[in-house]
Amino acid sequence: FQQDYFTDENRVLKKDPQQDYHLEYAMENSTHTILAFSRELHTCDTNDKTITESTVRVIWAYHHKDMGEAGQNYHGSNRGTKSLRLLNPEKEEVSSASLPYFDLTNKDVPVPDKDTTYWCQMFKIPVQHEKHHVTKVEPLIQKGHENLVHHILLYQCSSSLNDSVLDYGHECYHPNMPDSFLTCETVIFAWAIGGEGFTYPPHVGLSIGTAADPQYVLMEVHYDNPSYTEGLIDNSGLRLIYTPVIRKYDAGVIEAGLWVSLFHNIPPGMPEFVSEGHCTLECLEEALGAERPAGIHVFAVLLHAHLAGRAIRMRHFHNGEEQKLLAYDDEFDFNFQEFQYLKEERTILPGDNLITECHYSTVDRIRMTW
Repeated sequence: FQQDYFTDENRVLKKDPQQDYHLEYAMENSTHTILAFSRELHTCDTNDKTITESTVRVIWAYHHKDMGEAGQNYHGSNRGTKSLRLLNPEKEEVSSASLPYFDLTNKDVPVPDKDTTYWCQMFKIPVQHEKHHVTKVEPLIQKGHENLVHHILLYQCSSSLNDSVLDYGHECYHPNMPDSFLTCETVIFAWAIGGEGFTYPPHVGLSIGTAADPQYVLMEVHYDNPSYTEGLIDNSGLRLIYTPVIRKYDAGVIEAGLWVSLFHNIPPGMPEFVSEGHCTLECLEEALGAERPAGIHVFAVLLHAHLAGRAIRMRHFHNGEEQKLLAYDDEFDFNFQEFQYLKEERTILPGDNLITECHYSTVDRIRMTW
């Protein structure tokens, strides 16, 4: 007995006159009830939400008794929610169980009792002398710190450093942080809250072990501690799984968007406020100068914003003509940020333009957001 229902603003459940829910199969055992159903992505029914490539917040609820003649029973606390990208294609997992790996993890970092901390620590890549490809990166988040560790960035640093830079971590962007941190400008990997591990496509890998590859890397961990909890000690980081079997292409990261600066500010009380970050033709000419004439091939995109973020769109222009959006999320969820794998790789050429559009809402804020 399966039916298509919807709720109104008073949370009253109503049977939908247009039934768009099709049960594929159902099964039940002593512990689980499994329902598989299908639905058109766009049903042309005003009571249904269109399913797009944006984040979908799936809510579920159940009662231990079946629905009686009198209608549905109230679920009580048997309910929950999960953010998903229903149309994000799953990467088929090539088994990495037997592959070597190394961990870059913080060692007993004292997290300050303040809202936001960026903590930086240098590491030396242990794989040297011969080219390898990193095929997968997994987050290693200390148990219980899932909401504390907001994102982790890995930067490539100057190769002319020596091992003395490895001794201690320090707060990033701080007046007296070590000068060596300033040599770490290129992002080679990014992870954000809610994301799982990232698997590179079968023909691509992150190169390590050659003279041109990163020898020293800086790991930046953004700690989010809005309750100002004291005495937190963190040991989170990343695991890099690698292989000696070289893949066809080397991976890299291009960052586009708004520079973190005091010039980027959002007034309070705004239901909709849009900021644009322009990666101009001149910028891409310079950044992709070494990639002529083939350009770069984008296979995945990580859209990143903070609590006021509501939607992000990545626009792409070629010869002045706007292309299909490179990536978008019109239902951005701060606690669910992971790479979207593109269905088809997109080529970006020197002379193209990229515009990152960030949509914010500050209706619940009374002060400027910096």
